[in-house]
Amino acid sequence: MAQPDSKKIFFENLSGAGKAIAVLTSGGDAQGMNAAVRAVVRMGIYVGAKVYFIREGYQGMVDGGENIKEASWESVSSMLQVGGTVIGSARCKEFRSHEGRLKAAHNLVQHGITNLCVIGGDGSLTGANLFREEWSGLLGELVQQGLIDEESVQKYSALHIVGMVGSIDNDFCGTDMTIGTDSALHRIIEVVDAIMTTAQSHQRTFVLEVMGRHCGYLALVSALACGADWVLIPEMPPEDGWEDKMCQKLSANRAGMKRLNIIIIAEGAIDSNNRPITTDYVKDLVVRCLGFDTRVTILGHVQRGGTPSAFDRILASRMGVEAVLALLETTANTPACVVSLCGNQSVRLPLMECVQMTQEVQKAMDEKKFEEAVKLRGRSFENNLRTYKLLAHRKPESELPKSGFNVAVLNVGAPAAGMNAAVRSAVRVGISEGHKMFAVNDGFEGFYRGQIKEIKWGDVGGWTGQGGSLLGTKRTLPAKYVDKLAEQMRANNINALLVIGGFEALECLLQLCEARSNHQELCVPMCMLPATISNNVPGTDLSIGADTALNAIVETCDRIKQSASGTKRRVFIIETMGGYCGYLASVGGLAAGADAAYIYEEPFDIRDLQSNVEHLTEKMKTSIQRGLVLRNENSNENYTTDFIYQLYSEEGRGVFDCRKNVLGHMQQGGAPSPFDRNFGTKISAKAMQWITKKLNETYRQGRVFANTEDTCCLLGMRRRALVFQPVVELKDETDFVHRIPKEQWWLKLRPLMKILAKYKTSYDVSDSGQLEHVVRNRPKESDASAAM
Repeated sequence: MAQPDSKKIFFENLSGAGKAIAVLTSGGDAQGMNAAVRAVVRMGIYVGAKVYFIREGYQGMVDGGENIKEASWESVSSMLQVGGTVIGSARCKEFRSHEGRLKAAHNLVQHGITNLCVIGGDGSLTGANLFREEWSGLLGELVQQGLIDEESVQKYSALHIVGMVGSIDNDFCGTDMTIGTDSALHRIIEVVDAIMTTAQSHQRTFVLEVMGRHCGYLALVSALACGADWVLIPEMPPEDGWEDKMCQKLSANRAGMKRLNIIIIAEGAIDSNNRPITTDYVKDLVVRCLGFDTRVTILGHVQRGGTPSAFDRILASRMGVEAVLALLETTANTPACVVSLCGNQSVRLPLMECVQMTQEVQKAMDEKKFEEAVKLRGRSFENNLRTYKLLAHRKPESELPKSGFNVAVLNVGAPAAGMNAAVRSAVRVGISEGHKMFAVNDGFEGFYRGQIKEIKWGDVGGWTGQGGSLLGTKRTLPAKYVDKLAEQMRANNINALLVIGGFEALECLLQLCEARSNHQELCVPMCMLPATISNNVPGTDLSIGADTALNAIVETCDRIKQSASGTKRRVFIIETMGGYCGYLASVGGLAAGADAAYIYEEPFDIRDLQSNVEHLTEKMKTSIQRGLVLRNENSNENYTTDFIYQLYSEEGRGVFDCRKNVLGHMQQGGAPSPFDRNFGTKISAKAMQWITKKLNETYRQGRVFANTEDTCCLLGMRRRALVFQPVVELKDETDFVHRIPKEQWWLKLRPLMKILAKYKTSYDVSDSGQLEHVVRNRPKESDASAAM
């Protein structure tokens, strides 16, 4: 909750004057490292510190010279959209030796650097911590060798370190997502989507190898996101005799009219005796047992390449800013920390606690304690594994429980990418729980017209990768048709409803809740999953579909920026969707490196427009001769996109010229991003389990009767946990006129965009700053599992 102002901490009170911060990337590269470097450099300069690049990782620190260079504001321009790391990364043997670290210490002291920001994997971070522990000893040796004087020892007595984890494998304990993981998933899913079309044509089986020597995260999540038939990961080796089981499953899928099979293998996959399982072994097995036409594709370094996804840019920018704050606040006694992500919040954790836990995973795997390894990986990993098992393996009819309940699923509102993944997940989990699942076409309009039919396990095969809404969706609200709806509920004996949609879905549930008093047919458990590109639903930080829309915006902005740098001195005004909700414009602006983003939630007037034009005029005098301004479609009824375009054109005459671009419905289309597929799949599975629980609780004397507020809920992600909230309780949190929540978490990200675009602004950092501890994952905790 908002704290009283006296308690609020603003980072203006933290000064970096007189401090020197160095940033380096080390170990394997990952997309999004550049966004982190950019954020560290700009935030550092913003607070008055000197910031240095150390090129080529620790090798550059040991070699010194040209490798350690002061960074300027402009030197990190245009790197946000570039994959890999612009300042270079290398594996360095020399730094592992005492002599190497002595050279490195000497080089840092010569530049007056005592603050290090290290972006890399667990090896790089462990090295940094050792360096910190040895620091005073190293300075002592340098004095003895006459390389530095006593005064320097006093002046630079302590080395402060903050780490950020850059690794596509997501193999670091303590953070839900590492920088680069989401982009690597984008690469994998692009390939799988492409392979599926050719496999479909020839009825082929494809065996895909993805990266992850010691960690199966990429394999597991991509299997979840594309509905693979089988997945092999190091943390969970298959039981003996898995070969026959797999072949049975593949042939059963073919028999069920499926024209292709996808098997995903992590490069470190092993069997229960710790022997490696290779792609060739699996291919030969399928050919020998089933005679299927089988092909192997090894994705290799494609996964590390390409432009970072919107998620990775935002994650890295948030982490970079947080890292500088952490360095400004450290004292000689604070342990080295990593900034990481928990749910939707950035947190600081002691570096060595995380490293130790990461190493324990490997130890558990070596000792064949695989269940412990999965628990140590964290709740997000465990939840992925549980969901995959739930959805991939279909029990034979004879083994399924028979609940006798009928559950209907429908989409409401505008289409959003990821809706189909949620429907697939709901149908399959529902069938596994013993329910009969019904699909409703065209929302509540289709419902009252009786467009309801039973939907089976096989009917939703291949749905995860499809954009839009395959069930069809309408904005019609149920209030006018309650009698007809009740009639359909009775005729089809519907005992529960799962509604997947945006703001309209919330309104629908509120209306149905109200109508319960007159229609006992509506006294059934109801659950809503937020799915809208606008991300304007109260009760949740994120909605299904918003990530896909952000990626569409960011991709277009990248192209537009490229065209602008070619022509020089050009400013683009871009209009985004979102109704009155400024999420897409603000977060899209942060991910695309925009100069300004106009939104309804933060009122602006002609003076603000004027100061933005002046800011851009100043910018054109530097080497960065282009500008990007985003405007939410309903940010102001008079300052329209045309008005802003004309104002900028007139005021900037002779300095820059302007172009405008309305992105429109391209933000709603396209294949869902890995995040949206995964998020939709997981929250939908959780919602179905909740529905089962509520059905059992409310079943009395041969019928379901649910009329309490807690049987009509929205499942949302709040900060660190997934929470079921009665929709009636969300009424007070909602501005129904403008269809937005009264409080929105992402408004706290707006100052970041302004700081990174060189505006003086106020930034509330009350949330950050506390060093937390790594939580061991106890079996009981999994209920609040992260949604990443």
